[in-house]
Amino acid sequence: MADGSAPAPKRRFKLRPWLRALHRDLGYLAVGLTLVYAISGLAVNHVADWNPSFAAIEREYDVPAPLPDDDTAAAAVLAKAAGIDAAPIDVYRVSDDELEVAFEQRTLHANPRTGHVFEEGESPRPFLRVANWLHLNRGKKAWIWFADGYALGLLVLATSGLFMIPGRKGLLGRGAVIAAIGVALPLGYLWLAGGP
Repeated sequence: MADGSAPAPKRRFKLRPWLRALHRDLGYLAVGLTLVYAISGLAVNHVADWNPSFAAIEREYDVPAPLPDDDTAAAAVLAKAAGIDAAPIDVYRVSDDELEVAFEQRTLHANPRTGHVFEEGESPRPFLRVANWLHLNRGKKAWIWFADGYALGLLVLATSGLFMIPGRKGLLGRGAVIAAIGVALPLGYLWLAGGP
């Protein structure tokens, strides 16, 4: 330079700070979907042991007897006692001693003479039903875009995580061993289980 001062050093592009920022922000963005997929994944993995979306209802109680002879009036009395606001789907008199009142998720079996009621059905599990609905893609077309975006985000998180830390603790050392174990786990299971 004309004034004799040294030229300013060229700034070198550093990839790792950008990877860390991308990894951090994408991780924050993925928190909600990760909770939905992780919790519902645990729930639906054990579908053979329980219904992950609905809890079973079975209870017995008595209402004032005798019930009205008119099935519609009797159904209204039973619905009120059960705390159901919806109209029944079906009211069926099985016999003189049994009246069935079916709702969308519950059925009331009542003895019109004694007022004894056996209620069976299911009630939605508040968070799990919604999470499972999303996880199993019951929302179809629109949700596919969200799910695909989330899957791509997980790919970016996984690959950016590989290159964030340099040296022996990164991909050239301990990180390579841990990543290899992560790849070996599903492959080992496939080999032991005999594959699909």
